[in-house]
Amino acid sequence: MSEGKEKKIFNFGLLRRVFQFAAPYKRRFYISLGLAILLAVLSPIRPYLIQLTINDYVKDGAAAALVDKIRFIDIVIWVTVIQIGLLLIESAFRFWFSFLTAWLGQSVVKDLRVKVYRKILGLNLSQFDKTPIGTLTTRTINDIEAINDIFADGLIPIIADLLSIIAILIFMFVSDWKLTLVSLAPFPILIAATYVFKESVNKSFIRVRNAVAALNAFVQEHITGMPVVQAFAAEDREFNKFKKINREHRNANIKAIFAYSVFFPVVEIVLAVGTSLLVWWAATHAMQLEGKSAEDLIGKMISFYLCLNLLFRPLRVIADKFNVLQMGMVASERVFKVLDNDDYVKKDGNFAPEQVKGKIEFDHVSFAYVDDRYVLKDVNFKAQPGETIAIVGHTGSGKTTIISLINRLYHIQKGAIRVDDVNIEEFQLDALRKNVGVVLQDVFLFSGSVLDNITLRNPAIPRERVVEAAMLIGMHDFIMQLPGGYDYNVMERGSSLSLGQRQLLSFIRALLYNPSILILDEATSSVDTESELLIQEAIEKLIAGRTSIVIAHRLSTIRKATQIIVLDKGEVKESGNHEELMKLQGFYYKLHQMQFEKQVQG
Repeated sequence: MSEGKEKKIFNFGLLRRVFQFAAPYKRRFYISLGLAILLAVLSPIRPYLIQLTINDYVKDGAAAALVDKIRFIDIVIWVTVIQIGLLLIESAFRFWFSFLTAWLGQSVVKDLRVKVYRKILGLNLSQFDKTPIGTLTTRTINDIEAINDIFADGLIPIIADLLSIIAILIFMFVSDWKLTLVSLAPFPILIAATYVFKESVNKSFIRVRNAVAALNAFVQEHITGMPVVQAFAAEDREFNKFKKINREHRNANIKAIFAYSVFFPVVEIVLAVGTSLLVWWAATHAMQLEGKSAEDLIGKMISFYLCLNLLFRPLRVIADKFNVLQMGMVASERVFKVLDNDDYVKKDGNFAPEQVKGKIEFDHVSFAYVDDRYVLKDVNFKAQPGETIAIVGHTGSGKTTIISLINRLYHIQKGAIRVDDVNIEEFQLDALRKNVGVVLQDVFLFSGSVLDNITLRNPAIPRERVVEAAMLIGMHDFIMQLPGGYDYNVMERGSSLSLGQRQLLSFIRALLYNPSILILDEATSSVDTESELLIQEAIEKLIAGRTSIVIAHRLSTIRKATQIIVLDKGEVKESGNHEELMKLQGFYYKLHQMQFEKQVQG
């Protein structure tokens, strides 16, 4: 189902699933329902007391005031005190009700957001390839916040309002059914207006939420890619795209505002017409009644006037609350799509060694990111413990895919990958990844200190171990030259450091966890000569005694590799050491010659 065409049918199964998250707080949930019933019972009491007071005390007391003025004043004071007391009690219950429903909503939101984020952390990387980051951000923040409205402004408040309306209507019909029918004569107009308002606002809200998702995705993507936007002088063009998306967001909101601007005056007009009919009917019938019946009509008319206000107060907002509930349901459906996504990294497996020897075997491995469009086709190779395997090939040949499969970032469709002769699917995921260190070409650093990025905020790793690893790599002196040393803030994505410096920090990170298998993905492809020399020294220290898989564009960096695997369009074309492959004068030889000629020409 696309986001622009949400279902408008009320889904009780979906609602029941949302309320399952309230199960840990069922005591407060039941209290809020009890308060909703109590508030409904209290709603008609004040109008009834006013009617009773006017008919039985004030009228008679006014006559008695000529005889006993003090008694009349006492009656008025007591009536006022009782009314104020009831008002305070009702206000206290209403406050408790509002606080409980809001507390319940925020508690559910907290639990749901934790569950969704945990789910996102466990999704296969293919999901992030297909889903914009801004969309997942909207699911985790905006959509889950909308679910809060199901509790704070949705179902429970709607139940409270409906119970209150029913209680007031019962009181009015019991008191005088003819006067009730007259007062509510314009009610069908209000029902029609409420339906039109609900439909209009519902469509507007769907447009608003889609526009919010589009804004989030656009801003996230373009702020991340700002260097590219500015480098190609595309600021004006991208700004115009943003204005178009933002204009859609504004138009959707204005349409909703217009509906509100029409609906609320209609409610006031219907209330005014109902009040006018009440006064007209009471005035015409007062002349036909005699004695006590005519006098009692005064108290009844005043209580009915109060009842009409109490009746229309929830009616003003109940249609809006239905829309809030509907949008909460739409948001919950989107959130549950994330939770129901079964394309997650499976952590099953009971094999959890502290350390592996490092033997790696690809046994007839085929893999496709999408459907049956395979990017790896029947790949076979072995790496013995301590060996260095280099993988070379043209861009798109499948080199990076191979390293993504070793630590189970994706699941293969055919064949098997083994570490120490054990299928990696049988490993506990944490145990596998703890033994596989990865240094990527594009090093991602989080906003925070150098120390935080090296340890990934793992409190179990002491600073001394970080310093020891940095000294081994040869990075300690450089880090100490930074303002604040290991506490220097690298800024978002490590923007305050050069590419080579970020690369060296990732080496320290990999060394710190002391993996048995080390994967280097084009670690020197985009750095200057000086940084490359530092990185080469760091690599030699890193791979010592470890099984290493190195992906490199610069063939000069892999001559010492135990085995070189040449990939082309996802297939292994050649394998062997440098000398063996050069003698074959095949794919590797051609790659080497092309690169050598470029170096000579350069």
